[in-house]
Amino acid sequence: MSDLIKTSALLFILLNPFLLVVYMIDVFAKLPPETFRSVVFRAGIISSLVFVAVALLGDVLFRDILQAQFASFEVFGGIVFLLIALRFVFDGNSAIAALRGDSQHLAGAIAMPVMIGPGTIGASIVIGKRLSPFNAVMAVILAVMASVMVIIALKYLHDYVRERNEKLVDRYIETAGRVTALVVGTFAIEMIMRGLKGWLAVV
Repeated sequence: MSDLIKTSALLFILLNPFLLVVYMIDVFAKLPPETFRSVVFRAGIISSLVFVAVALLGDVLFRDILQAQFASFEVFGGIVFLLIALRFVFDGNSAIAALRGDSQHLAGAIAMPVMIGPGTIGASIVIGKRLSPFNAVMAVILAVMASVMVIIALKYLHDYVRERNEKLVDRYIETAGRVTALVVGTFAIEMIMRGLKGWLAVV
């Protein structure tokens, strides 16, 4: 049980619902609570299915099925997050809306690349190695559902506070988003460098 909680907590930390909120703030503002809940739950289901598949397949997914190194995935994922961070720094919250595209595909766009990334994929592989298949599935579901519930709770908190001081909330979110983008960009570079080192080590 302790391993299940620990690995689930690892995935939850990497999902980081508090950071995800910054990237979904435009969705927060324009969607009513009921629609937002539906979108986030669908994104959670999509992410869970991907994480479960990765946890059960493990290294086989990259080595035998995709016939690629995980380091390559890290490099590509780092580039994606770097592009997102750069757009966020220069364009603010509107950048994420542009990257996600049409609102009818919000659930898939939130799942990838916001929830599904190199960090969470790597954590899913670790979960699959440490736990039995059943416990690995439970750990993934626990982490993703906990993240979804936190995001929904933050949506209600956002709506409550915004009704009372909209200008202050908007200014804070814009500033927090740009600062967060700097951090994400830094981690993106780190992911690229780690992926390159891992790729060169096996060449």
